[in-house]
Amino acid sequence: MADVLVAGGSLGGLMAAVLLGRAGHAVTVLEKAAGTMDGRGAGIVTHTALEEGLRRCGMPADYALGIEVPGRVTLDSEGAVLGAMDMPQVLTSWSRLYQLLHGMLPNLPQVQYRQGIVAHSVEQDADRVRLHTSAGVFEGDILVAADGIRSAVRQQYWPQVQPQYAGYVAWRGLCDESVLSRAAREAVFDRFSFCLPPGEQMLGYPVAGPGNSTRVGERAWNFVWYRSAPTPDALAQLLTDADGVHYPQGIPPNKVSWRSVAGMRADGRRLLAPAFAEIVEKCAQPFLQPIHDLGSSSLANGRVALLGDAAFVARPHVGMGVTKAMQDALALDQAMRAHGPTPQALRAYEDIRLPAGRQVVERARRLGAYMQACGQDGSTAQSRDALAVMAETAVDLDRFHPPQAQVPTPAAASFTA
Repeated sequence: MADVLVAGGSLGGLMAAVLLGRAGHAVTVLEKAAGTMDGRGAGIVTHTALEEGLRRCGMPADYALGIEVPGRVTLDSEGAVLGAMDMPQVLTSWSRLYQLLHGMLPNLPQVQYRQGIVAHSVEQDADRVRLHTSAGVFEGDILVAADGIRSAVRQQYWPQVQPQYAGYVAWRGLCDESVLSRAAREAVFDRFSFCLPPGEQMLGYPVAGPGNSTRVGERAWNFVWYRSAPTPDALAQLLTDADGVHYPQGIPPNKVSWRSVAGMRADGRRLLAPAFAEIVEKCAQPFLQPIHDLGSSSLANGRVALLGDAAFVARPHVGMGVTKAMQDALALDQAMRAHGPTPQALRAYEDIRLPAGRQVVERARRLGAYMQACGQDGSTAQSRDALAVMAETAVDLDRFHPPQAQVPTPAAASFTA
């Protein structure tokens, strides 16, 4: 069996570590963050491949992966229903998946999970690979780079592959169910819900709440509000904290300027359906995500492979980020079972996952084309069909056929945004 190094201990790194550990390999996971990671991130849309992969990782058959919703609804700015459709789906959270995967490690003594270790550089020869870090040099048969969109490993081997800003951002956050009014809960809480102001897009759904509870009354509501920020100055302002410190690679949630948050909440009261405006208002700590595309030209170099967001980043409209990482991890496990801990295995992994990664990035670009166009030319005159937006956003292509829609009146089926 092999000695495997995994740079990055978020969900993708954990998935790879658990699968390879279950296959008998000795795995060392090196995560740059120190301390607890529970409570990070926000909502995650599940797909068939994610659930099946988690079963392969050892998720119990009776484990509640998340919260099931029966369908979707779109509200106008006054709160009236523009359209609805049946689409059963399970929604979960980053924190709940991290808790699940990290909780598997005590049963895998061959997997070491170490935190507070920053990857610096890599060297390799025909037989081994060495990762130079803030804690010294680690050596293995292969290195899996699961260190995210700003991957240090990718930067060394594929410096030409850089994130491309799409011209808009996502305001994101979690709001506890317990603080919401009955009107807000009844309007949106138990469904995957949308609101489409001119030039913008808001969506959200229920997820596990504090302590990863899925009990009614203890859940949370995850929202994603896409908003234009097309110019360098507009983005720089959002990525600058109240003290004037600029974070060009992404601003930490607790550093987002209170002025930006206050302006976002005021716009919510002006543009969004009342339930969405209330959720945005009562969210304790909204955070900001610049939307990027990232597509690697290859995934393997000798004994080094890219996985998850280090390899491809698709815009969140497809809801595939975590599922894509799971598919990467499954393919890597499959390739190593067939070819051992060798460059040949990593090339086989690349053959499987490179076309799939390109496909999901292209689909996400298509779904985000409206927001990108609004950011580029300020146009909000394009007509959007609320039912079409619901039918295409974050759907499980393996499970769903085109859903049947329920429309309040013929005139409400679509509108110009």
